[in-house]
Amino acid sequence: MRLTGLNRQIVLSMSVLMVCSILLIWIGSWIFFAIAFKIDPAMLSEPDDFSPTTVEWLWILSITIFGLLLAAFFAVKLASRILTPINSVMDSVRRVAHGDLAARAVAGDRSLGETAILVDDFNSMAERLERGERESQTWNAAIAHELRTPVTILRGTLQGVVDGVFKPEEVEFPALLSQVEGLGRLIEDLRTLSLADSGHMQLRLTWTDLVLEIEEVARLLEPELAAAGFALRLDLSGHPVRCDAARMRQVVLALLDNARRYAHAGQLLLGTRVEDGLYLLQLEDAGPGIPDELAPHVFEAFRRGDAARSELHAGTGLGLAVVEAIARAHGGSASCARGAAGGAVLTVKWPVEHGAPPSAAGAGHGGPVTSSHHSGTGDFGTRRT
Repeated sequence: MRLTGLNRQIVLSMSVLMVCSILLIWIGSWIFFAIAFKIDPAMLSEPDDFSPTTVEWLWILSITIFGLLLAAFFAVKLASRILTPINSVMDSVRRVAHGDLAARAVAGDRSLGETAILVDDFNSMAERLERGERESQTWNAAIAHELRTPVTILRGTLQGVVDGVFKPEEVEFPALLSQVEGLGRLIEDLRTLSLADSGHMQLRLTWTDLVLEIEEVARLLEPELAAAGFALRLDLSGHPVRCDAARMRQVVLALLDNARRYAHAGQLLLGTRVEDGLYLLQLEDAGPGIPDELAPHVFEAFRRGDAARSELHAGTGLGLAVVEAIARAHGGSASCARGAAGGAVLTVKWPVEHGAPPSAAGAGHGGPVTSSHHSGTGDFGTRRT
């Protein structure tokens, strides 16, 4: 077997250690017996009495050679146990450096804890790199897909005006404005997700009565919801909550817009309540619900069901991802479940006192918000058949 690098160093070190040990034992034994039996140094001048015989020299040489072979054997075994995972990591690092993110190292003998930890840490890093690369490709493809339609429409219409095919008064500017607004929403959603993923989303936390905020958003969306055949019913708790009011309006807007695009026409129930120190914001639609296999992924970016993908007026696929990102920024979470009537129930929850205790919040913002809206229930729009 050819010994190179660290393997050779281990074998040579073990061999030198063995030779030194033998010499130390041999010389130490002579010194011990000389002192123990009070041998006169003058007697050492008589070599015939104290010099090793030929048999003794052969025995010493045999023991030394046996010790060297034994040291080399165990050194090779030890080097193999140590170097197998290290060489595997080195080979995998080389493959990753050349773009093969699927490369994984093999720990081999896990009794060497440090090398096993090294391999596990490398594999964990490689998995994150591969997952990040895969998500990056998915995001790039999805973003390109979402941008292609509005950009094509805008470019085609404007090119037609430039070429004289369309006259300016013939162009449907509201439709073009709708495409531009869609691009604006896509850009803002991407910005929100980027800030959330990087941990740089800044929240302006204040004690807020979300009844007023939710009712304002409901009034803004009432014409669109009514035109789509939805009747929105509110069941709101006036309990103040510490949150970023602008971000929560964004959450409510995204939830209602998602329901308008994908739910069956009918009643939408939007409610809030406080439960076990958590503030719950919940929207339930009339159906058709979210498939069980899609429910765990509904808050991931660009995840839509097959039916939603085929709809002409489908959204960007980022709305619910933004909802989940804002919930996480508030120290909460977002979840999806099936309602009693078969529709989807989307729930956003976060700590009522997220960010600071009530006393500190009151000192910083002029005291807790008070409101006469202890509970609110209202109907916005009617169902059209």
